[in-house]
Amino acid sequence: MKIIVTGVSKKIKKQHVLNNITLEFRNGVFYGLYGRNGSGKTMLLRSVAGLLRPSAGKVEIDGKDIYSENKFPPSIGVIIENTSLLPQYDAFTNLKLLSKIKKIATDEDIKSAIRRVGLNPDNKLKVRKFSLGMKQRLSIAQAIFEKPDILLLDEPTNAIDENGVQEVYRIIQEEKERGATIILTSHHKQDLDILADEFIHMDHGEVIHE
Repeated sequence: MKIIVTGVSKKIKKQHVLNNITLEFRNGVFYGLYGRNGSGKTMLLRSVAGLLRPSAGKVEIDGKDIYSENKFPPSIGVIIENTSLLPQYDAFTNLKLLSKIKKIATDEDIKSAIRRVGLNPDNKLKVRKFSLGMKQRLSIAQAIFEKPDILLLDEPTNAIDENGVQEVYRIIQEEKERGATIILTSHHKQDLDILADEFIHMDHGEVIHE
């Protein structure tokens, strides 16, 4: 899916968190979005995901303005800040409940995604007892289990150990090969050098290098 961001600005409490952002994200390309805390990376992802209505400008996905139609993008997987997980349920049940919204993922799709991130889909341990790393892994499974056309990943390796980081990179590479458009944020460009096709540097709510 092609994403076109045109003149997007967002002001919160009289401060521009996004300032006249214009970008184009092409099908099947991995974009590395980097910059320090507060640079606007997460706000941009939230705008593309349909979670943050811009003060000005528009976001089009396959030619449709997602805000004029008040619709979430139809095929999107998201990890942005604290992904909502239901603490009273196990990993499989969390994704099973989520799958009822679109009704496109089978039980095997769910189990496969959980295995891919290094968790056991048959483990009945409740999410409230998960470590931070396990929760982050489940968030990644939640983003990929419906095989979305777009993946928006905000610091997906947070709280994951070094071996786990390599697993996450492998999964992202597989999703790229599947044809997904991927936008992944990091504080540091060097964290993205392994996989990203193109790089976007943000600071103070603006794109300063593309």
